[in-house]
Amino acid sequence: MTASVPAFANTTVNVKLWDKDGAVNPDAKMGMGMPANMSMATMAIKLDKTVVPAGEVTFKVSNTSKDTVHEMIVVPAADAKKTALPYVKNENRVNEDAAGHLGEVSELDPGKTGSLTLDLKPGSYAVFCNIPGHFMNGMWATILVK
Repeated sequence: MTASVPAFANTTVNVKLWDKDGAVNPDAKMGMGMPANMSMATMAIKLDKTVVPAGEVTFKVSNTSKDTVHEMIVVPAADAKKTALPYVKNENRVNEDAAGHLGEVSELDPGKTGSLTLDLKPGSYAVFCNIPGHFMNGMWATILVK
């Protein structure tokens, strides 16, 4: 008689890259860790799960914008509520390398999809769009891996 070890299924997180009209407000200060009224955001990343088990996590990403290119990047975030990612003001984007870039779904044209599978350890992670201006316009979310 042989015993088999159960295979752990890969967790899937559906990700929607969203914007109201594609317009970027250059003065928006809605980046992660900033006190902002996020209901005023014109861009966002919506995750269908915000807590997942450790292990393989597949992000299935859909750009639902009508005319704006978006992307999705995953980085570790020590404290999802307080962490401010390393922002390069003159480039209007996050320094991905300094933030600890783990992987991404590169620029997706409107209506397109992509996916990314990562082996995530327990902890908090930030998921964001790093097209110039999008992060500060509210295009980020956090996910907790247990």
